[in-house]
Amino acid sequence: MADVDRRRFLQGGVAGLAVASGLAPAIKPGEAEAATKDASPNYPSVDIVPLASIPPGAEIAFDYPDENSPAVLLRLDQPAEGGIGPDKDIVAFSMLCTHKGCPLNFLADQKSLVCPCHWSSFDPAKAGRLVIGQASQSLPQMQLEVRDGMVRAVGVDGLIYGRHTNIL
Repeated sequence: MADVDRRRFLQGGVAGLAVASGLAPAIKPGEAEAATKDASPNYPSVDIVPLASIPPGAEIAFDYPDENSPAVLLRLDQPAEGGIGPDKDIVAFSMLCTHKGCPLNFLADQKSLVCPCHWSSFDPAKAGRLVIGQASQSLPQMQLEVRDGMVRAVGVDGLIYGRHTNIL
């Protein structure tokens, strides 16, 4: 029996059911992957703050990718996964808990983003990974870049709570 990973099994199974039921034409190998790649959202590029004005320990609120998506930019005291800047210590995350969407708080002394509703805790230095609590997913991390001295949000890794897609 051929070694089939979960994604290929599900793609084949869903496509097979659709074809068998007459709901869809047959999908050729590779077409489903191409369709998935083409469906990637076009995120806006949003200026957040000049790099030179971000002090150590900074916590800067902004909205991304739209006004219904609270986020926070943090300058940690250590390099972080996905971090930018000279010390790779600047990161940004959605401020909605992945458990029930409660707004998170950054607790600098604990170096954690914490949900006051059910106490899920996320580590911003480790790509927003869940440390403990009711949540079952890491926080969506904003993709950042520095261009012309300005820190900009340019994308999102992960799905923002309560959405089927990050771009509404």
